[in-house]
Amino acid sequence: MNDDTFKIIFSSCSAKKKMSKLISSSSSSSSSNAFSCNFKNYFLQIILLYISIYLLSNIPISNGFDPIIQLPSSGLYENNFSRSKIVLNIDDFGANGDGITDNTKILQNVWKVACSIPSTVKIVIPKGNSYLVKPIDFPGPCKSNVTLRISGTVVAPRDPEVWNGSNVHKWLYFHGVKHLTVDGGGIIDGKGQIWWARSCKINESNPCTHAPTAITFHKCNNLKVRDITLVNSQQMHVAFTNCVHVAVSGVRVTAPADSPNTDGVHISASTHFELKDAIIGTGDDCISIVGNSSRVRIKNIVCGPGHGISIGSLGKSNSSAAVRDVVVDGAVLTNTENGVRIKTWQGGGGFARKITFQNIQMHNVSNPIIIDQYYCDSPIPCLNQTSAVIIDSVSFRNIKGTSATEDAIVLSCSESHPCKKINLENIQLVSFSEMIIAKSFCWEVYGTSSGSICPPSCISSVL
Repeated sequence: MNDDTFKIIFSSCSAKKKMSKLISSSSSSSSSNAFSCNFKNYFLQIILLYISIYLLSNIPISNGFDPIIQLPSSGLYENNFSRSKIVLNIDDFGANGDGITDNTKILQNVWKVACSIPSTVKIVIPKGNSYLVKPIDFPGPCKSNVTLRISGTVVAPRDPEVWNGSNVHKWLYFHGVKHLTVDGGGIIDGKGQIWWARSCKINESNPCTHAPTAITFHKCNNLKVRDITLVNSQQMHVAFTNCVHVAVSGVRVTAPADSPNTDGVHISASTHFELKDAIIGTGDDCISIVGNSSRVRIKNIVCGPGHGISIGSLGKSNSSAAVRDVVVDGAVLTNTENGVRIKTWQGGGGFARKITFQNIQMHNVSNPIIIDQYYCDSPIPCLNQTSAVIIDSVSFRNIKGTSATEDAIVLSCSESHPCKKINLENIQLVSFSEMIIAKSFCWEVYGTSSGSICPPSCISSVL
């Protein structure tokens, strides 16, 4: 190894040359007006210094030589040679947290740097500021573990026209990233009010169009999301698609009860998924779990307003979907349009099985317990079809509280594919109104009941 391996070049031309393997041409001096030439060169030098320190920290010490390196006192570098970490504050790269200035390009540049360094990296969006960011991709794979620490507020453009020419489904889009952590106690604000006003669910004369999901994680493995607040998303707040080994905790989601399609947490085609200690109030499902998801564990959820905690919808447009091994353990639902439910369209295929809802409190909840194999979220009545998503091995345990509807338990299953192995255990649901007596409704459902059941079970024990 020659001396050039550890030589820091402080001229701008040399620095750019050395950084060419880390930063693509899009982050050159012409990439953003927010960077002055001198300012960029300074940070290229800082990154080079960190990389050199990282390389030095991995050199075997011999002949009694013990290199001593004095790190910068700015705190940008968290020192421990065995676990070296670089910290990149977006303000230091020229970001402006006034809530008006476009910071998209700067954040893209910082992500490219972070994703290209073979050492643990933390990107910091600092507290106390509001950063406007347009639709943006955060691609992987990265060379090391990356943490995105959102301590401030990230805000979307209010005007839907900003998405012209972009994928309207996406705002903050992470894909193909492994060992990513998103945390920091900050806020992601979708500014969805104009999108909602354009929805056909608000005004039937409007065309039914798509809107962005505030933050999407696609094919992200070993992902951690914690202590983040999401508000007023254009449509869904956070979606996980085709992800493996995900841990989500301490998330808060807030949107008005009449905001259309603003699901809180949406889980699709993902496995080994844990969601806990979340507070969610939206205009749609607090949590929705859809096709090809498995080994999902949900614990300690506060839900309301919203449409409850849902498996589905599944089987739309004669599609096939499979959801299995889902446990919802510990939840409080208040003033929601549904409680815990499974919803499937007629004509679909696949199955929903080995699903448990347990230890749940209901407060003035419509349809606290519901299986609906005739789900139809369409302005046009759905046709009767014989094929259906198969539902079996579903348990409802230790569910108590008050129902806003007369039918506290609704189990409405397909005549051609009845629900099987449905279990009710220790259910205590009474009407929120003293004038109404809660009751159960069953259609083509078979299984068992045990413990105290109120209203009385209508499940048939014989197929």
